[in-house]
Amino acid sequence: MSVNWILVKQRLTPYLFLLPALIILFLTVFWPAIQAFYLSFTTYQDLSQPPQWIGFSNFLRLWKDAVFWQTLENTFLYLLGVVPILVMAPLLLAILVNQKLRGMNWFRAAYYTPVVISMVVAGIAWKWLYAENGLLNQLLASVNISPTGIPWLTSPEKLLNIVPISLMSVMLVTIWKGLGYYMVIYLAGLQSIPDDVYEAAAIDGSDGIRKHWDITIPLMKPYLALVAVISAISATKVFEEVFVMTQGGPLNSSKTIVYYLYEQAFSNLEISYACTIGLVLFLMILALSALRLFLNQQQDMGI
Repeated sequence: MSVNWILVKQRLTPYLFLLPALIILFLTVFWPAIQAFYLSFTTYQDLSQPPQWIGFSNFLRLWKDAVFWQTLENTFLYLLGVVPILVMAPLLLAILVNQKLRGMNWFRAAYYTPVVISMVVAGIAWKWLYAENGLLNQLLASVNISPTGIPWLTSPEKLLNIVPISLMSVMLVTIWKGLGYYMVIYLAGLQSIPDDVYEAAAIDGSDGIRKHWDITIPLMKPYLALVAVISAISATKVFEEVFVMTQGGPLNSSKTIVYYLYEQAFSNLEISYACTIGLVLFLMILALSALRLFLNQQQDMGI
């Protein structure tokens, strides 16, 4: 056996081990994605008939679709409302539970408990809390803040003329559910910071809250960037909360782009149009993923 053949065999061996997984990945991910891309240029309402090529008609329809633009606006409002809180609040919780105090493990478990609860169960529970005669409205009435209650999930009115009340109510569930998850990510980063760094900073006069501003936040920048991108992608793909709590209503005030995609595909059987919406969603997530890679490269370069 020649030396060249041995070298070729050594190089091909790892790919042969990867081949079964690559085949499954192609059949379950890449091939459906290619089909969805093709269907976005067709009309495919009658599933018994093959799709018919219509070019860019679906994209022109999307451009003129007022509901699509409203769902896109709602999705960006979701991003702007959820991501900043999920970047900063879990960091504060992580700093709190990172203290070496007795019983702190119980607090860690309590903050993480919402993460392990199914989103469907959480959505139903919060829907009961938001009900007209639910616990929140009874509490507000008992302290004379809102005797008639607040229509948390049934009002299309906008809070401060910016965010619909129904959309804000769903946002709170996403924030409550994600706090513990991102807290654990930050906690791993905090525990990687040596105590010697804080002791040296204390000698220089940086102690108390100031030490977190001088030491913790600068050293946690990679984790902050990671959480920002992950939470942004998750907020862009939000679906379960909307499906369980509001069904996109009232008057599309809480309808997000993923829920609109689902509605077009499975309620209206507009498969091709749903694929067009999915392509827009793919481009949004691709941009966020590219941003994450760029931030990682900047951090690796020490910028």
